[in-house]
Amino acid sequence: MRDIENIVILTGAGISAESGIATFRGPGGLWEGHRVEDVCTPEALADDPALVHRFYDLRRAALAGVQPNAAHVALARLDAAWKGDLLIVTQNVDDLHERAGARRLLHMHGELNSGLCAACGDRRACTGAMPPGTACGACGAAAVRPDIVFFGEMPYAMERIDAALKDCDLFVSIGTSGAVYPAAGFVQTARYYGSRTLELNLEPSGGSVFFGETRLGAAGVLVPDWVEEVLA
Repeated sequence: MRDIENIVILTGAGISAESGIATFRGPGGLWEGHRVEDVCTPEALADDPALVHRFYDLRRAALAGVQPNAAHVALARLDAAWKGDLLIVTQNVDDLHERAGARRLLHMHGELNSGLCAACGDRRACTGAMPPGTACGACGAAAVRPDIVFFGEMPYAMERIDAALKDCDLFVSIGTSGAVYPAAGFVQTARYYGSRTLELNLEPSGGSVFFGETRLGAAGVLVPDWVEEVLA
């Protein structure tokens, strides 16, 4: 690590699953009983806003019952101690990274505890229920929706993420499936610009072939061990 200065870390559903937050796919996943088209597209919001709002209201309420795990805490420790540039890009919409203490953090798919005004673009905290017709605190329009990047919409801050990937010396992916783009392509971008690449995952992902090194196991074990290596 002596020649590593800038680090980009991508986290996915696997890191929060160990805190008890359901992943999207697989048995017991959030999509079980719901089609993606019913709850996570602009068309779904237009066709049945009550269902979409209820789906995310329930997820928001469930956050109160979970806590950051050892992987979140370890990344927050790295964030506080690392003297070079560091950016944690999360695909997750929960607030566990923040509650663990991470500050150099970017939510590329939005945040559960935030509302987005479809009329003026204002984004602000919202920790309670957000029924259809919620008024915007900035413009007054009854157009507040969950601040979630739906399928078919552009993730947040892609220019900033792309710039960080071009400048990083080490790209680390934690708990991701490697199936959802554009995040699945980050490892290839980082490699193209000369970065070292490391995957920490419960099982091989769809993008494992692109990583210089893959370590398999639970994030709550792998991430703290890796952070210890880095800080040593």
